Amino acid sequence: MMYRSILVAYNVSDYFCSMLKSYMHQNWIEAGCDEAGRGCLAGPVYAAAVILPKGIRLPLLDDSKKLNEHTRDKLRVLIEKKAVAWAVASCSAREIEQYNILNCSFMAMHRAIKMLGTVPEHLLIDGNRFKPYDIIPHTTVIKGDGKYKSIAAASILAKTHRDEYMKTLAQEHPAYGFEKHKGYGTAEHRRVIGELGYIDCHRKTFILKNKP
Repeated sequence: MMYRSILVAYNVSDYFCSMLKSYMHQNWIEAGCDEAGRGCLAGPVYAAAVILPKGIRLPLLDDSKKLNEHTRDKLRVLIEKKAVAWAVASCSAREIEQYNILNCSFMAMHRAIKMLGTVPEHLLIDGNRFKPYDIIPHTTVIKGDGKYKSIAAASILAKTHRDEYMKTLAQEHPAYGFEKHKGYGTAEHRRVIGELGYIDCHRKTFILKNKP
Protein backbone atom coordinates (compact mmCIF):
# COMPACT_ATOMS: atom_id res chain seq x y z
CA MET A 1 0.00 0.00 0.00
CA MET A 2 2.84 2.39 0.86
CA TYR A 3 4.58 1.61 -2.45
CA ARG A 4 1.37 2.33 -4.31
CA SER A 5 0.95 5.67 -2.50
CA ILE A 6 4.49 6.72 -3.39
CA LEU A 7 3.94 5.70 -7.01
CA VAL A 8 0.68 7.68 -7.20
CA ALA A 9 2.32 10.72 -5.61
CA TYR A 10 5.17 10.58 -8.13
CA ASN A 11 2.82 10.17 -11.07
CA VAL A 12 0.77 13.16 -9.93
CA SER A 13 3.87 15.37 -9.52
CA ASP A 14 5.20 14.20 -12.88
CA TYR A 15 1.85 15.07 -14.45
CA PHE A 16 1.95 18.63 -13.15
CA CYS A 17 5.53 19.02 -14.32
CA SER A 18 4.50 17.89 -17.79
CA MET A 19 1.84 20.63 -17.83
CA LEU A 20 4.67 23.17 -18.11
CA LYS A 21 6.00 23.73 -21.61
CA SER A 22 9.67 23.01 -22.21
CA TYR A 23 10.17 25.83 -24.71
CA MET A 24 8.50 28.35 -26.99
CA HIS A 25 10.95 27.86 -29.88
CA GLN A 26 12.28 24.32 -30.09
CA ASN A 27 15.45 25.05 -32.01
CA TRP A 28 16.54 28.13 -30.07
CA ILE A 29 18.54 28.38 -26.88
CA GLU A 30 15.96 29.89 -24.53
CA ALA A 31 16.49 31.43 -21.10
CA GLY A 32 13.61 31.86 -18.70
CA CYS A 33 13.72 34.95 -16.47
CA ASP A 34 11.81 35.90 -13.33
CA GLU A 35 12.20 38.09 -10.26
CA ALA A 36 11.47 37.85 -6.54
CA GLY A 37 10.90 40.49 -3.89
CA ARG A 38 9.31 43.13 -6.04
CA GLY A 39 6.59 44.06 -3.53
CA CYS A 40 8.70 43.98 -0.36
CA LEU A 41 9.28 46.85 2.06
CA ALA A 42 12.87 45.76 2.68
CA GLY A 43 15.74 44.08 0.93
CA PRO A 44 16.86 43.82 -2.68
CA VAL A 45 14.91 42.57 -5.67
CA TYR A 46 16.43 39.39 -7.07
CA ALA A 47 16.22 37.98 -10.59
CA ALA A 48 17.31 34.72 -12.16
CA ALA A 49 17.93 33.53 -15.70
CA VAL A 50 17.89 29.80 -16.45
CA ILE A 51 18.59 27.75 -19.57
CA LEU A 52 17.32 24.19 -19.21
CA PRO A 53 18.17 21.23 -21.43
CA LYS A 54 15.40 20.15 -23.78
CA GLY A 55 13.21 17.43 -22.34
CA ILE A 56 14.38 17.85 -18.76
CA ARG A 57 12.11 16.22 -16.15
CA LEU A 58 11.82 17.98 -12.81
CA PRO A 59 8.84 16.57 -10.87
CA LEU A 60 7.05 19.22 -8.75
CA LEU A 61 8.53 22.08 -10.80
CA ASP A 62 6.05 24.96 -10.70
CA ASP A 63 5.67 28.64 -9.91
CA SER A 64 7.71 29.19 -6.72
CA LYS A 65 4.74 30.89 -5.02
CA LYS A 66 2.79 27.62 -5.19
CA LEU A 67 5.52 25.58 -3.48
CA ASN A 68 6.56 25.32 0.15
CA GLU A 69 10.07 26.23 1.27
CA HIS A 70 11.27 22.62 1.53
CA THR A 71 10.20 21.81 -2.04
CA ARG A 72 11.73 25.02 -3.40
CA ASP A 73 15.06 24.24 -1.72
CA LYS A 74 15.11 20.70 -3.14
CA LEU A 75 14.30 21.97 -6.63
CA ARG A 76 16.97 24.66 -6.39
CA VAL A 77 19.64 21.99 -5.97
CA LEU A 78 18.33 20.03 -8.97
CA ILE A 79 17.98 23.11 -11.18
CA GLU A 80 21.48 24.35 -10.43
CA LYS A 81 22.86 20.87 -11.09
CA LYS A 82 20.97 20.09 -14.31
CA ALA A 83 20.65 23.49 -16.00
CA VAL A 84 22.70 24.25 -19.10
CA ALA A 85 23.35 27.62 -17.50
CA TRP A 86 21.91 29.68 -14.66
CA ALA A 87 22.61 32.97 -12.94
CA VAL A 88 21.14 35.07 -10.15
CA ALA A 89 21.55 38.83 -9.68
CA SER A 90 19.97 41.62 -7.66
CA CYS A 91 19.38 45.33 -7.22
CA SER A 92 19.75 46.84 -3.77
CA ALA A 93 17.16 48.80 -1.80
CA ARG A 94 19.20 51.93 -2.51
CA GLU A 95 19.05 51.29 -6.25
CA ILE A 96 15.30 50.68 -5.99
CA GLU A 97 14.93 54.07 -4.29
CA GLN A 98 16.93 55.71 -7.06
CA TYR A 99 15.59 53.99 -10.18
CA ASN A 100 12.19 52.57 -9.01
CA ILE A 101 11.22 48.95 -8.63
CA LEU A 102 10.14 48.32 -12.23
CA ASN A 103 13.44 49.49 -13.68
CA CYS A 104 15.36 47.58 -11.02
CA SER A 105 13.47 44.41 -11.85
CA PHE A 106 14.65 44.80 -15.43
CA MET A 107 18.18 45.70 -14.31
CA ALA A 108 18.43 42.60 -12.12
CA MET A 109 17.23 40.43 -15.01
CA HIS A 110 19.77 42.05 -17.34
CA ARG A 111 22.55 41.38 -14.85
CA ALA A 112 21.53 37.73 -14.54
CA ILE A 113 21.35 37.29 -18.33
CA LYS A 114 24.79 38.86 -18.72
CA MET A 115 26.20 36.38 -16.17
CA LEU A 116 24.99 33.29 -18.06
CA GLY A 117 27.79 31.05 -19.30
CA THR A 118 25.78 30.30 -22.45
CA VAL A 119 24.39 33.12 -24.59
CA PRO A 120 20.64 32.65 -25.13
CA GLU A 121 18.99 33.18 -28.49
CA HIS A 122 15.59 33.99 -27.00
CA LEU A 123 14.36 35.23 -23.62
CA LEU A 124 11.14 34.14 -21.93
CA ILE A 125 10.17 36.83 -19.44
CA ASP A 126 7.58 36.41 -16.70
CA GLY A 127 5.09 39.29 -16.81
CA ASN A 128 3.84 41.72 -19.43
CA ARG A 129 6.71 44.23 -19.66
CA PHE A 130 10.44 44.08 -20.25
CA LYS A 131 13.25 46.36 -21.33
CA PRO A 132 15.01 44.67 -24.28
CA TYR A 133 18.40 43.17 -23.53
CA ASP A 134 21.04 43.80 -26.19
CA ILE A 135 19.81 42.31 -29.50
CA ILE A 136 18.35 39.13 -28.02
CA PRO A 137 14.64 38.79 -28.89
CA HIS A 138 12.26 38.28 -25.99
CA THR A 139 8.67 37.29 -25.29
CA THR A 140 6.78 38.36 -22.18
CA VAL A 141 4.41 35.76 -20.73
CA ILE A 142 1.80 36.69 -18.13
CA LYS A 143 2.00 34.14 -15.30
CA GLY A 144 4.80 32.51 -17.26
CA ASP A 145 6.16 30.81 -14.13
CA GLY A 146 3.13 28.54 -14.32
CA LYS A 147 3.48 27.92 -18.07
CA TYR A 148 7.15 27.37 -18.93
CA LYS A 149 9.73 25.23 -17.17
CA SER A 150 12.57 27.70 -17.61
CA ILE A 151 10.58 30.57 -16.10
CA ALA A 152 9.40 28.36 -13.23
CA ALA A 153 13.02 27.37 -12.60
CA ALA A 154 14.06 31.03 -12.63
CA SER A 155 11.30 31.90 -10.16
CA ILE A 156 12.59 29.22 -7.77
CA LEU A 157 16.21 30.35 -7.98
CA ALA A 158 15.30 34.01 -7.53
CA LYS A 159 13.07 33.22 -4.55
CA THR A 160 15.43 30.83 -2.76
CA HIS A 161 18.51 33.00 -3.23
CA ARG A 162 16.65 36.06 -1.98
CA ASP A 163 15.23 34.20 1.03
CA GLU A 164 18.75 33.04 1.86
CA TYR A 165 19.98 36.63 1.77
CA MET A 166 17.12 37.84 3.98
CA LYS A 167 17.95 35.15 6.58
CA THR A 168 21.52 36.47 6.65
CA LEU A 169 20.17 40.00 7.04
CA ALA A 170 18.05 38.77 9.96
CA GLN A 171 21.21 37.79 11.82
CA GLU A 172 22.48 41.36 11.50
CA HIS A 173 19.13 42.90 12.51
CA PRO A 174 17.34 40.27 14.65
CA ALA A 175 14.65 42.63 15.94
CA TYR A 176 13.06 42.98 12.50
CA GLY A 177 12.22 39.31 11.92
CA PHE A 178 13.43 39.20 8.31
CA GLU A 179 13.83 35.42 8.53
CA LYS A 180 10.03 35.15 8.91
CA HIS A 181 8.51 37.66 6.51
CA LYS A 182 11.52 38.10 4.15
CA GLY A 183 10.91 41.85 4.01
CA TYR A 184 7.24 41.76 2.99
CA GLY A 185 4.82 44.21 4.58
CA THR A 186 3.25 41.97 7.22
CA ALA A 187 1.50 43.45 10.24
CA GLU A 188 4.40 42.37 12.45
CA HIS A 189 6.99 43.94 10.14
CA ARG A 190 5.07 47.21 10.07
CA ARG A 191 4.75 47.17 13.86
CA VAL A 192 8.51 46.83 14.31
CA ILE A 193 9.16 49.62 11.80
CA GLY A 194 6.76 51.80 13.79
CA GLU A 195 8.65 51.06 17.01
CA LEU A 196 12.27 51.01 15.83
CA GLY A 197 12.15 52.96 12.57
CA TYR A 198 13.57 51.85 9.26
CA ILE A 199 17.16 50.85 8.50
CA ASP A 200 19.35 50.97 5.39
CA CYS A 201 17.82 47.86 3.79
CA HIS A 202 14.31 49.35 3.89
CA ARG A 203 12.74 50.88 0.81
CA LYS A 204 11.64 54.14 2.40
CA THR A 205 9.39 55.25 -0.46
CA PHE A 206 7.56 51.90 -0.22
CA ILE A 207 6.97 52.37 3.51
CA LEU A 208 5.66 55.91 3.07
CA LYS A 209 3.50 54.92 0.11
CA ASN A 210 2.05 51.87 1.85
CA LYS A 211 1.32 53.28 5.29
CA PRO A 212 -1.79 51.61 6.78
